[in-house]
Amino acid sequence: MTTTIDTSAQKQMPVNIGIEENTRKEIADGLSRVLADTYTLYLRTHNFHWNVTGPLFNTLHLMFEEQYQELAIAVDDIAERIRTLGFPAPGTYGEFSRLTSLTETEGIPAAEDMIRFLIEGQETVVRTAREVLPIAESANDQPTLDLLTQRMQVHEKTAWMLRSMLAS
Repeated sequence: MTTTIDTSAQKQMPVNIGIEENTRKEIADGLSRVLADTYTLYLRTHNFHWNVTGPLFNTLHLMFEEQYQELAIAVDDIAERIRTLGFPAPGTYGEFSRLTSLTETEGIPAAEDMIRFLIEGQETVVRTAREVLPIAESANDQPTLDLLTQRMQVHEKTAWMLRSMLAS
């Protein structure tokens, strides 16, 4: 037996958190771009985890695994913040493809190039998050500011750690 819910009878309670709807929408749109960049970076990192080869295999395989696991948690946190603001979170490859600033990595790069691609991805997420900060700040949206600050800190540190692997 299938139960059908009559959604026309359901009424959504308005979100009343002290931020106007149009501002919440602008923040949610910015967070959607951060989400798309983060998910795309997650996919890139997971791909590199699976396909890395060479003398640094074990080191990179384990490092990439830690990174994609952290990113998996991050995408959930970002999506849930979008939902908290009262808007649907993007969740399809098509939406992510339209929203992301990252380009797709073709083929299987050499291990050193994987590191470079991941540095680029980490820093791209930071730049996207930084674009959303002023909007959240002007709305006095501390939860979003906190989320973005935490994400930027993680991505900046990860980029530094990856970059350190390239130093000769």
